[in-house]
Amino acid sequence: MKLKSICVYCGSSPGASPAYMGAANLLGAEMARRGIHLVYGGARVGLMGEVARSVLSAGGKVTGVIPEALTDQEVAFDTLENLIVVDSMQSRKAKMEELADGFIALPGGFGTFDELFEVLTGAQLGFHAKPSGLLNVERHYDHLLTFIDHTVKEKFVHLPHREMIHVSDNPADLIDQMALFDKPPIRKTDWVHSMNKK
Repeated sequence: MKLKSICVYCGSSPGASPAYMGAANLLGAEMARRGIHLVYGGARVGLMGEVARSVLSAGGKVTGVIPEALTDQEVAFDTLENLIVVDSMQSRKAKMEELADGFIALPGGFGTFDELFEVLTGAQLGFHAKPSGLLNVERHYDHLLTFIDHTVKEKFVHLPHREMIHVSDNPADLIDQMALFDKPPIRKTDWVHSMNKK
């Protein structure tokens, strides 16, 4: 799969460890090196601002998408050549999904989780066939992955859908994994029907 654009979900905070900002910088540089267009949440602070600045400083292209109500709270990157202001969080997520060929989550909080799980659910249901990945800096996502594995064991998530989540602490490796993604072998609805027949 040719990834021409990747949406990066991440915190508007820099986080507790300098490694988080370092990872945002490395990811941005790697995307620019490969000619991959960054789509992201449009802020100039925290990890969001760092990944955008990194792409720009390496000569890459960036599109920010931010709700009008958050242009002050999240400190919009208003000098971006392409900053799209939308009317709601739902519109922001829809626009970022539309513009991206794949999705990467850097460390973040509730907003990052919400965005990541929405696109994973879309792939699970067969609404799109775009890859998703976790840049697992400082093992930030280890506990979340353990919980997801628990949901597989308890038969709420089908193993092939768990395997849609690509994971690495290295940006180049993660993008390489995502480029090999095809699509889930079975839609969630088909799997649920087969479970209920047992």
